Amino acid sequence: MSYWLMKTEPGTYSWDDLVKDKKTVWDGVRNFQARNNIKAMQKGDLVFIYHSNEGKNVVGIAKIIKEHFDDPADKDWAVVEIAPVKKLSKPVTLAEIKATKKLANMVLVKNSRLSVQPVKESEFDMIVKMSQEK
Repeated sequence: MSYWLMKTEPGTYSWDDLVKDKKTVWDGVRNFQARNNIKAMQKGDLVFIYHSNEGKNVVGIAKIIKEHFDDPADKDWAVVEIAPVKKLSKPVTLAEIKATKKLANMVLVKNSRLSVQPVKESEFDMIVKMSQEK
């Protein structure tokens, strides 16, 4: 299994929207590196949903339920289908992530603009643990 992080602006499509919809096609990605990450995703992989701009925090965990296929809007790009797994007990902010030494090499810290990015298993576990702390 692999782990990922997908960014969304909550005013456009939030964690709550995903929960309400029960699943969604993750589309609109127009960056080659992010597209390549989408193409690498496998059914069952886990994904952090990250609210960018408003909040700047990891808010929930989703899973890949359908591997990449052509974006219906533009065949040069790829999409995946995701479904919510669980909301984090408490959001983990970008500031908290940046302040955690063990997360210093995380793509979110090094290349914060990338909208779809890989997450190491140890990073995934650390953020889940941070979300459970009071």
